[in-house]
Amino acid sequence: MNLPVTPTGRRAALLPLCLLFLKTWVPAHSYLYNNRYAGDKVIRLVPDSEREAQALNAIFNQLTVDLWQPSSVFHISEGTVTDVHVPGNSSQILLPYLQQANIKYTIIISDLQKAIEKQSGLRSCRNRRSVPGYNYEVYHSLEEIQSWMYHLNKTHSDLVHMFSVGKSYEGRPLFVLKLGKRTRPYKRAVWIDCGIHAREWIGPAFCQWFVKEALQTYQSDPAMRRMLNQLYFYIMPVFNVDGYHFSWTNDRFWRKTRSKNSQFRCHGVDANRNWKVKWCDEGASFHPCDDTYCGPFPESEPEVKAVAHFLRKRRKQIKAYLSFHAYAQMLLYPYSYKYATIPNFSCVETAAYNAVNALQSAYGIRYRYGPASSTLYVSSGSSMDWAYKNGIPYAFAFELRDTGHFGFLLPETLIKPTCTETMLAVKNITMHLLKKCH
Repeated sequence: MNLPVTPTGRRAALLPLCLLFLKTWVPAHSYLYNNRYAGDKVIRLVPDSEREAQALNAIFNQLTVDLWQPSSVFHISEGTVTDVHVPGNSSQILLPYLQQANIKYTIIISDLQKAIEKQSGLRSCRNRRSVPGYNYEVYHSLEEIQSWMYHLNKTHSDLVHMFSVGKSYEGRPLFVLKLGKRTRPYKRAVWIDCGIHAREWIGPAFCQWFVKEALQTYQSDPAMRRMLNQLYFYIMPVFNVDGYHFSWTNDRFWRKTRSKNSQFRCHGVDANRNWKVKWCDEGASFHPCDDTYCGPFPESEPEVKAVAHFLRKRRKQIKAYLSFHAYAQMLLYPYSYKYATIPNFSCVETAAYNAVNALQSAYGIRYRYGPASSTLYVSSGSSMDWAYKNGIPYAFAFELRDTGHFGFLLPETLIKPTCTETMLAVKNITMHLLKKCH
């Protein structure tokens, strides 16, 4: 049996991964995060008037709250479904305020600490054997994911080539897997990234699932064989490596990158507001402490700059850009920064319609689909709009399960159904690419 090579280059002993990566494992998988979320709540509100929306805006700006949906207070208006993580001390002020203002709310998660512990269930080592028995139905730390990539690169060299597009702010390599049969020198390609936002763990789980399915079904599934023979897939399982690592060790609900700001103590930039397309316009913030902070300038984040550079160099080859987020159950396409119809609307809309129908055929889960600006909200500087503006004709952003019952804490039992149905949508979009759409 081939032993996996760890990212440091040392051969791993035959140990369960939970012992193999003890260094990151202990703080991350005590899963207690120093009990920092004890007594925190997640509540849902739907303001039924502009007056209520303005009242929420005002109180959220005064209190320390963490918006789950939408991503910024600017998007809260009449009828907006608003999910907010309220720390224990803030809930003692917020809940009476809501009652007094007669704003209805429901408590989705009554104790966030308990929900985190329940989601992960303090898994036994038996659940996470070393790489040859890699478990795709659990969430994996960054180090585990990178070790898995090394292992596939070694054991599936006919279909997999692993490389780095650059380094993160904290110096971590930005690994990408190139998937496909080397049938001819030039092939069209599809780019897939997951984990732009650190707390959206189901994203990286899907990227890993896609690679697994591609490798396991290449021989048996004619559609997959055609996909890998005719196209290359560039898969980036974790885009925001620093943020993702931080969400395992320090703050489960961290969203941004981890870059430092010289004037503020706040860390990080929203990696999906940092692209050079209507940068820092509507739906993005200039304030470094906000979750939608656009950064000091476009491509200020080394992760964004590295991927943009890679995509720019291959813009003629790459025909589809797919980015995976959570949560909302939506399939979005451009534009995100404005209400306007894209030139190739009919082809893209047909692909989206067929993809959500394919997805629904698995478990009956309905996805909304449409232009991001009108289906979700207006946001500028997004990777999807950038990809489209740079000549990639099919640019999509998936918002995976669920619609708020679990939010960012999607249980591991739902990884398999979520990835299975999403796989059908991605295959559908890819097969659409292989046909000519006029």
